[in-house]
Amino acid sequence: MHLRVEALILAIRHHGEHGAIVRALTAEHGLQAGYVRGGRSSRIRPILQPANRVIGEWRARTDDQLASLSVELVTSRAPLYAEPLPAAALDWVTTLTAAALPEAQPYPRLYAALDGTIAAVESAPAARGWALALARYELLLLAELGYGLERDTLPRALTTGVAPDWDDILAALALTGEALERQILVDRRAAPLDARARLVDRLKRAVA
Repeated sequence: MHLRVEALILAIRHHGEHGAIVRALTAEHGLQAGYVRGGRSSRIRPILQPANRVIGEWRARTDDQLASLSVELVTSRAPLYAEPLPAAALDWVTTLTAAALPEAQPYPRLYAALDGTIAAVESAPAARGWALALARYELLLLAELGYGLERDTLPRALTTGVAPDWDDILAALALTGEALERQILVDRRAAPLDARARLVDRLKRAVA
């Protein structure tokens, strides 16, 4: 296996004394895991930030072997982690994607939507500019995994181009959150729901 493509970092787990196992999403090759030698070093650690866009190069002798991974930074989202709401949003959307998707299955629409959602968080001056994009990403993820919701059950914010108010946005997030909890984030996958609960709580307090 040899793969060199653009990817979005989703999750990092320390491995051994110096390395890290990284999971990243690619457009054409889906979720890919790899071992980054020296991933805990001061040089590489800032690159391995969830939501960062990188060029990843995976190498393995067989498809069953955990590939070695080298990364080159394309776009850093590190500054967003200094703000509580954007940090919570990026933490949730990357954690969700890593938990929900099977490995090596291509989801090009999800890759584009995730990149767009992260860009919305990056560019919007306030949460109202990206909270609905987050709900729409959750809705697309459900659909891509075979759990699409009936259009007539969706809140207005998810079906029209009308600028929503906060009640509409929170209703949309409540609906997609319930569907994720019921259909995808069950049993061992349920842990990421804590990140979502923290995000929704912060959103509610921000508009209270």
